[in-house]
Amino acid sequence: MQERSSVAELVTSLRADLNRYSPGGKLPSSRALVERFRVSPVTVSRAIAQLAAEGLVVTRPGSGAFRAHPRVAPPAPGDTSWQEVSLSGDGGPEVVPRTVDASGVLVTLAAPPPGVIEFNGGYLHASLQPERALSAALARAGRRPGAWGRPPTDGLPELRSWFAREIGPAVSGTDVLITAGGQSALATALRALAPPGAPVLVESPTYPGMLAAARATGLRPVPVPMDADGVRPELLADAFRATGARVFVTQPLFQNPTGAVLAPARRPQILAIARAAGAFVVEDDFARRLVHDDAGPLPAPLAADDPDGVVVHVCSLTKVTSPSLRVGALAARGPVLERLRAIQVVDSFFVPRPLQEAALELVGSPSWGRHLAAVATELRHRRTTMAAALGGELPELALPHLPAGGGSLWLRLPGGAGTATGEPAVVSAALRASVAIAPGRPYFCAEPPAGHVRLSFAAVSGAAEIAEGVRRLRTAFDGLLGG
Repeated sequence: MQERSSVAELVTSLRADLNRYSPGGKLPSSRALVERFRVSPVTVSRAIAQLAAEGLVVTRPGSGAFRAHPRVAPPAPGDTSWQEVSLSGDGGPEVVPRTVDASGVLVTLAAPPPGVIEFNGGYLHASLQPERALSAALARAGRRPGAWGRPPTDGLPELRSWFAREIGPAVSGTDVLITAGGQSALATALRALAPPGAPVLVESPTYPGMLAAARATGLRPVPVPMDADGVRPELLADAFRATGARVFVTQPLFQNPTGAVLAPARRPQILAIARAAGAFVVEDDFARRLVHDDAGPLPAPLAADDPDGVVVHVCSLTKVTSPSLRVGALAARGPVLERLRAIQVVDSFFVPRPLQEAALELVGSPSWGRHLAAVATELRHRRTTMAAALGGELPELALPHLPAGGGSLWLRLPGGAGTATGEPAVVSAALRASVAIAPGRPYFCAEPPAGHVRLSFAAVSGAAEIAEGVRRLRTAFDGLLGG
């Protein structure tokens, strides 16, 4: 039996036994629990620690574990209605209300109920995460001298230099700040580059987490349409002129949700347009390490060919490793770097040193390259499997682009299902069929041109679950459309 499973089962058993003891009563010794449940002393220790963390047990060194006294009931809730007035009073009608809508983010973070296939996940399935390599890296990091000391506020120099080399030879370690993942880096960049109430240009559609961060900062996202080759330069120039914006956020490589790659001819155009507008380009390079093994050579980041400091580059290790390895980077040149640094320090001081040390150990180990290669192969296989299953079971769903990177497909809904009211009905019908999918609406900051859904193939266990999930979607569509 796996250790993790043994701990969970022992916790369940001990939790049920607690009623046999009065508050303050002593539990059996660790040796007695080992013999009774036939588990290891480590399992007993971890189970007792979990019960203590839940407030059900109190441990006393040298004396053992005791049932905790009941918690005092929380006071009755008061009247919090006054907060609605306070939170909406942002200073005047010209200021954008800082409402925080996290629904688009929570869709990919919330765990579905048991038995529901997770086509809405935002991270790699546990079977694709390098858990053994991460555990080894964290163990080695914990043995480094000073591993639990305070790190430099900008991040460990060795880790900053590693990220700089990954971005390109024109970037040095002194241009890089270590962040607590990509989402934190995006939020920091938006706060640094635009004042509350200002417009910020975004691709349409785009990543809901960025839209939520922009609105939480009081910014006004303005959509710039895309096509199969990425954002359209002529419309970007028009948007800069019409709004006076000083920030454009882009995902030029395997864009979320479309999977599009910015065409080579457009790359210099985008930078030239932003430079002429006196604006920054925030490059969210989130999917570079989620490339599929049939993608061919990848274009360099926009930041690698940017002598004038137009680009503020964001990248992260989280997507290709684990949701809990929240280590990313911000790279910038010029005076803006100092503003980014100041905001990050005020917000979070620094990224915990053990995480930075573990990241260094991971990317410096032989297992790192093997992991990236394995992910590239498996994502391509899953993408092909899902596309083929959709083509066979649900040909009415349009797949405008088959991506060569990332972990999802972006599909346009047919007919009546592709309306503003039809999209939620499709998502609800899918959930009734025990498959969770992401609605397209949160990916747009204005009215969407059509109904869409996003299906993740990275968050499920493999090809068999993909096939079963698509079969369930067919059932959902048949019930919705009366087929």
